[in-house]
Amino acid sequence: MKAVSSRQIDQLPGRRLQPDDTFTFRCHADIACFNRCCRNLNLFLYPYDVLRLTRHLGMTADRFIEEYADIVLRPEQFFPELVLRMAADAEHTCPFLTAGGCAVYRHRPDTCRTFPVEQGALFHPETGRAEPVFFFRPPDFCEGRHEPTTWTVPAWTRDQDAETYHRMSRRWAEIRHLFQADPWGAEGPEGARARMAFMAAYNMDRFRAFIFESSFFKRYRVKAALKKKLRTSDEALLQFGFEWIRLFVWQMPSRSIRPRR
Repeated sequence: MKAVSSRQIDQLPGRRLQPDDTFTFRCHADIACFNRCCRNLNLFLYPYDVLRLTRHLGMTADRFIEEYADIVLRPEQFFPELVLRMAADAEHTCPFLTAGGCAVYRHRPDTCRTFPVEQGALFHPETGRAEPVFFFRPPDFCEGRHEPTTWTVPAWTRDQDAETYHRMSRRWAEIRHLFQADPWGAEGPEGARARMAFMAAYNMDRFRAFIFESSFFKRYRVKAALKKKLRTSDEALLQFGFEWIRLFVWQMPSRSIRPRR
């Protein structure tokens, strides 16, 4: 999800879509470009993407990152990100692409789920909240855009089962936006605090072990019902992780996590 400036929004590529605007698109196995969009990608993975993929594949986050992702730190950024590692073949195909299509289709990342629409986050400085913005931007080779099926963004979101993905991506975008300034100081983005924050975002296995097997609950008050939920719900744990990053890195108040006095 791209951070979008209100000053630049009209200069971005693609056609901005308001909720009632329509576009045409349909992808199917008989189309000439089928699976072509699954090659040579620079596909960033968001925390909820990793949660869904690791659970579907039956992998720990550590193993998933080792086998399928690269950790990158872009220039002038202060928090690392995950990029899906393409296969080492001539076309640099997605590692989950098969002759019949996507092997992880029900659990595909938010970016794939939204295609041929791109999602951005327009930030409001006074609240720090992200407003979703959408752009219709299929690649030139895409034949699906010429199909007669008509969509609006809300209809496409429902059809692609993307509501939860979008909501979780926006929440993560709000945290990512905070990293425009360096919170680490001399420790740097590879220090212990940064590694802890990365764990809370991308590694639910380690984060659950951290909160339940360390002195976490001696240092923080968490309601018993939520604590019970965190043992079994990865989604609840990820949202808890987002709250904890805000508190841990920036000392932002949390309604779910209260430091003990």
